[in-house]
Amino acid sequence: MAIVQPERIAKFLAVVRYELLWNIRKKKFLGMLIVAFALTTLSLAGGHIVSAITGNPVEPDMNFVIDSNLGLGGFGFFLFAIVTIMNTISGEFESGTIVPLLAKPVSRTTIFFGKLFAAFLTLLATYCFLMVYMAIGGTVIYGPQSNLHLLPLSLAGALFSTFVWISIVLLIGTIFKSSLIAALGALGIWFGTNIIGSILGVLSGQGWILTYIPGSGNTGFVGESPQIGFPVSTGTDSIGPNLVNYILHPSWIVTYFKINFSGSTPGQIFGEELYSEPLSIVIFTSVAVALVYLIAFVGISWYLFKRAQVAE
Repeated sequence: MAIVQPERIAKFLAVVRYELLWNIRKKKFLGMLIVAFALTTLSLAGGHIVSAITGNPVEPDMNFVIDSNLGLGGFGFFLFAIVTIMNTISGEFESGTIVPLLAKPVSRTTIFFGKLFAAFLTLLATYCFLMVYMAIGGTVIYGPQSNLHLLPLSLAGALFSTFVWISIVLLIGTIFKSSLIAALGALGIWFGTNIIGSILGVLSGQGWILTYIPGSGNTGFVGESPQIGFPVSTGTDSIGPNLVNYILHPSWIVTYFKINFSGSTPGQIFGEELYSEPLSIVIFTSVAVALVYLIAFVGISWYLFKRAQVAE
């Protein structure tokens, strides 16, 4: 056993190195850094853009960085999931490199999880770059920042949220062995859960359903009404911000409303209260949902990859 274990680790690391070199050759990592830089810069410049339009000066904001969710949000996590994993498995089948890869004395399980770990390292490096850039840029633009010691918690939440989408893209790519279908299929799921689902959920008062599917989830508020309350999203995309808010405000109670557009004044919006729950329950539910999807989809993808037929 003492001889086999180091050999397995060596093979695993060889697959990780192979995948990282593949990403470098395909300029995937460079592309991710460029996208991260662009998205973060846009987030940092948002205040100046609004200032240029309205004429109001940019106000100091000591919580800008910690509230920014790394400057990405749900769509950013989804985008990085696609870029990171869409051709990790399917690309090998499309290019035909799966044949010499499987000919190596390495098990399919080692190949699968080695590739997944390489994707994690690529994403981790990108998000670390983004976190440092956001912290420096936010301090320069919005003044001294508070609670920067919680940024690693926000980073961990962002990685976790992104891996939920990674598991979805990976599953679609493994089933169809097509990077294009993986990207388009995941885009359809993202659009359905985050755009259509959110609109229907809020208007019908059944937004709680969104808590149990990947994405932004339901929206509640810490306060007496949607107009004056602090918004809190229950979905898997908001695990990081919710963890940070729980550390800072452990007693928060999140209240959910149904939006009504009827009233005595035309166009006035009313919030009909539905129910409330502690922020700790919101976090526990979103983490549990994320774990279920992550374990289930990665497990299915691994099983399909092990059973996949490869044409010579």
